[in-house]
Amino acid sequence: MTNSMKKNVLATAAALALGCVIGAASAKLPPPPPVDPAAAEEAKKKAADAAKKEADLLAKAQDRVADRYKKQKGGAAVASVKKK
Repeated sequence: MTNSMKKNVLATAAALALGCVIGAASAKLPPPPPVDPAAAEEAKKKAADAAKKEADLLAKAQDRVADRYKKQKGGAAVASVKKK
């Protein structure tokens, strides 16, 4: 292969790859299926319960960290905060 043929093959391959990328990017997705109201309500309840559980776990973890901090630093750190 000559140098110009290599350039032509490379340019053709690049154009083909670009065309595939553009084609895939512009493809339309099918519309989502209709949602069952009962299933949607159930999913909302599960999400709310999970969020509440996560919030409770976070609060417990924060309390543990605060208690550990108070034990390690002693009462002096707590007393200086109360003076403000």
